[in-house]
Amino acid sequence: MPPRRKAAAYLALTKPRIIELLLVTTVPVMFLAEGGVPSLWLIVATLVGGALSAGAANTFNCVYDRDIDAEMHRTSNRPMVTGEITPREGLVFGAVLTLASTVWFALVVNWLSAALSLGAIVMYAVGYTMLLKRRTAQNIVWGGAAGCMPVLIGWSAVANSVSWSAVVLFLVIFFWTPPHYWPLSMKFKDDYAAAHVPMLPVVEKFVVVARQIVAYSWAMVAASLLLVWVHPMGWLYLVTAIATGALFLAEAHRLQRAAKAGEGPSVLKPMRLFHFSITYVGILFLGVALDPLFYLPLR
Repeated sequence: MPPRRKAAAYLALTKPRIIELLLVTTVPVMFLAEGGVPSLWLIVATLVGGALSAGAANTFNCVYDRDIDAEMHRTSNRPMVTGEITPREGLVFGAVLTLASTVWFALVVNWLSAALSLGAIVMYAVGYTMLLKRRTAQNIVWGGAAGCMPVLIGWSAVANSVSWSAVVLFLVIFFWTPPHYWPLSMKFKDDYAAAHVPMLPVVEKFVVVARQIVAYSWAMVAASLLLVWVHPMGWLYLVTAIATGALFLAEAHRLQRAAKAGEGPSVLKPMRLFHFSITYVGILFLGVALDPLFYLPLR
């Protein structure tokens, strides 16, 4: 295989698009922890370590899930399925990324960030991929906690500690994950069923899934507003949280109404919420970053 194609296959194992989404939550938290603009070098160092860490977790996921990825249409072209990368090569690559990310954080950022990074890899590769994904319909709820770790890593990179403000933002992403991922699972329900993965839309009716999406959406918005009480946030963040939260809730309730009416996929359109959830987290965390720069006190 040509070196360029092999390199592209290794890169695909890391799931770069997922890494981008994870890093979107890291930098804004660093701004909030700093109360302004952190040093450019610290931002770059944290992003490099975060990308290596997320790439390691995703690589291990691809290695372990290669059997079910082969059964699902949307994942059937992953390098582990096509044979471009062997399982042994994937494990070695994942191990190298894990070591690199841990050492990088420890030497360039701080030891707390290194420990949180390593913990995130273990949570995703072992907790979610190996223990939860194939055993429970609540897999994405508890396994999704690994995707919240960049928030804590971003804060610890600046403060070398973890505050209640970081914990609240962790909860925002924790509650955001099910309303983000379950609409995608609704869209690809048949794929997950064929691979015998008990995602919630596979084992429950869509109306039940939609009801849980609404519940988690309300919890997410409540957590986003709780930040105002645990950290001196200003009007910019508050308005952003209220406006984006209201739109998210409106879309979640639209999905629930359509599910209750027994509407088909053309009306249900679960991917509307999936795509908006990405916009939501981007705008909300932009508000987190900009609030300390353009601080307008609430009182």
